[in-house]
Amino acid sequence: MISPRRILAAACLAAGVTAVAAPAAGAAETGARADTLSPIALLDSLAVSDMPAPHKDALPRPSAQLAQLNRVPGDLGQLHQVTDLVAPVTGLLPGIQY
Repeated sequence: MISPRRILAAACLAAGVTAVAAPAAGAAETGARADTLSPIALLDSLAVSDMPAPHKDALPRPSAQLAQLNRVPGDLGQLHQVTDLVAPVTGLLPGIQY
């Protein structure tokens, strides 16, 4: 398993590379590809770098985990809709104003 210290170092390295490359990307010509420096892709590759080939597909990638985090606000909105419908009937949940 990859240590958290190593993952943190990779994330810091990716952030540093992005910070250094950002001014150069602004000066690049319009035909250049801008997606070659991706911190998420770097984390994905580092997450499975020390694993044997048969087991690489079993580990969820950081990009997939971040995609799941993007679903959280929508799921919380659905939960809020359900609790709003149930609260007056049961009387167990106080009226919360947002």
